[in-house]
Amino acid sequence: MILAVLFANSVGNVLIERFNGVPAEERLHWRSFLVKLGAENLKGVKNEELLVACHKSVYIVYTMLGDVSIFLVGKDEYDELALAETMFIITAAVKDVCGKPPTERVFLDKYGRICLCLDEIVWNGLLENTDKDRIKRLIRMSFLDSLFYQIFNYLLLLLFDQTRINFL
Repeated sequence: MILAVLFANSVGNVLIERFNGVPAEERLHWRSFLVKLGAENLKGVKNEELLVACHKSVYIVYTMLGDVSIFLVGKDEYDELALAETMFIITAAVKDVCGKPPTERVFLDKYGRICLCLDEIVWNGLLENTDKDRIKRLIRMSFLDSLFYQIFNYLLLLLFDQTRINFL
């Protein structure tokens, strides 16, 4: 199971985090541990160079992508090799969304699409989609679904306001 996916900036502020099967009281520990691990080891590391660590019988794979550090924590079948493959898919998707290795500003500008990507790649702690074209297609569909949902809610709101005005 993939226990955690965490994105942080170069200062150590968490940009995105996804925990799966990690109790709420342990999340703060993992968050601070991963940020500290990155601060100690990611200085001077080349873009997309993978680093591996082991802590409490779980595996951690982490890297830098532009100004953003990415951490994956896994256990059981998600050992360092499976996490490295997952990291490759995530970094490729983020670069695809941002057009290049992201700065923090570009990353935050594309935050919604990156979250959609991440949700299509890792779902409930399992690697779900690995094909780049399929991920793009699913993101486009998710984006259109959310857009349709927003338009539908707006129309309902307008309809509700109209009926309320007519009753007054």
